[in-house]
Amino acid sequence: MIIDTLQNAHKYYSVHPLFQSAFEYIAAQNLTAIEIGKFDISDGLKVINNTAVGKTAEASVAKFECHNKNIDIQLCIKGDEQMGWKPRSKCVLPNGEYNAEKDVQLYLDQPDTFFSLTDHQFVIFFPEDVHAPMIGQGEITKMVIKVRI
Repeated sequence: MIIDTLQNAHKYYSVHPLFQSAFEYIAAQNLTAIEIGKFDISDGLKVINNTAVGKTAEASVAKFECHNKNIDIQLCIKGDEQMGWKPRSKCVLPNGEYNAEKDVQLYLDQPDTFFSLTDHQFVIFFPEDVHAPMIGQGEITKMVIKVRI
């Protein structure tokens, strides 16, 4: 997992071949007026833009998730978003089977830690990062870029 601000995004270009394109896409957007929805950016990159009222920690942890085929770059555009996290290697209670169509594995485990993101801060979740996003009060606007592995 990586947590940082957009001003430092260039430091992560070398982590994955598609990260530079992903962060350049973010930089080219008017983040105050993003279009809500799911869109293909290019081969291997998809974006999900969403505005929603934050959830309780319990509601988010009920869908404690990780992915096998994608890395998530989750950007908080507006609001105060908390997230739960635990390394996948410490999760022992799968919540059902891996869903290949949605690329999601759920767990019943509890997060080891919680952290917050605010305007223009991002987190990168790799397949080994189980996460519970969208915890908060009030409206949260975020962008999630799915980076195919």
